[in-house]
Amino acid sequence: MAVYLLRRLLQSALVMLAMSVIVFIGVYAIGDPVEILISPDADQMERERAIKALGLDLPLWMQYLSFLGNALRGDLGRSFVFNEPALQLILQRMPATLELAFGAMFIALLIGLPLGLYAGLKPNSTGSKLVMAGSILGFSLPTFWVGLMLIMVFAVQLGWLPSTGRGPTVEVLGLRWSFLTWDGLRHLAMPALNLALFKISLVIRLTRAGVRETMLMDYVKFARAKGLSPARVTYVHVFKNILIPVVTVVGLELGSTIAFSVVTESVFAWPGMGKLIIDSINVLDRPVIVAYLMIIVLMFITINLLVDLAYSALDPRVRLENK
Repeated sequence: MAVYLLRRLLQSALVMLAMSVIVFIGVYAIGDPVEILISPDADQMERERAIKALGLDLPLWMQYLSFLGNALRGDLGRSFVFNEPALQLILQRMPATLELAFGAMFIALLIGLPLGLYAGLKPNSTGSKLVMAGSILGFSLPTFWVGLMLIMVFAVQLGWLPSTGRGPTVEVLGLRWSFLTWDGLRHLAMPALNLALFKISLVIRLTRAGVRETMLMDYVKFARAKGLSPARVTYVHVFKNILIPVVTVVGLELGSTIAFSVVTESVFAWPGMGKLIIDSINVLDRPVIVAYLMIIVLMFITINLLVDLAYSALDPRVRLENK
């Protein structure tokens, strides 16, 4: 396991290095933030001073080497707009995005697993067909439209839930969380459900396919032949085995949920990293954009590693193959 972890960490470092080059060149080669940040009425001297202060007078490769050296020390640059460390700005918004992403995945598992299990155990029933038809809608409906409809129904017409914002927060371990308060949960409900819609459909279909495949296995037939109750066969022999692909896919989808929560955060004015990156793109705040993308890459790498470890914990065959 130690050799495996060391090899994965080395691979992760190489991926981070390659992505830093791609992200830096891709972001810094597009647009000119000076045209947005500096007044059109400024004279040439003021423009040159601003360009030098922002470090944009250096060649691109020197800017990258400077960025890489600072990144190794934990400094991802200073925001052009806020004049604050880019990493600090992102970390301030990260709890809101993580809260939204984990809330969405919790809803996806809470709804998707039982519905997928039911659809797999009774594939020809009317309820199963309705569940599968609903999962198609979950894949098809655009996120921004669903978000607007949720606001129209539950906030405007019924008045049950707040339409935008995060609500009051509670500080725990130096971070601000809103799900620890009732009003915060009310603010979280709609954006989390909106973000979870696609994931619910994915979990339903993945669980149903796993159940249908597992029910034909010999060990399930043998468990039935021993006279075990249907509930024990389902939850001990079937459910545990279908969790392996579900955990793998859900773990990978968690990274995409964090990365692509931009639309949901924009619709519900959720003050997370997604809204910050949209605002930064509008003003070409390059340090914040680069820092955000690098943090997202790091999250994906970390989540992939944790998924691999969870996979080996759930499936003993993986541990045997490693040995």
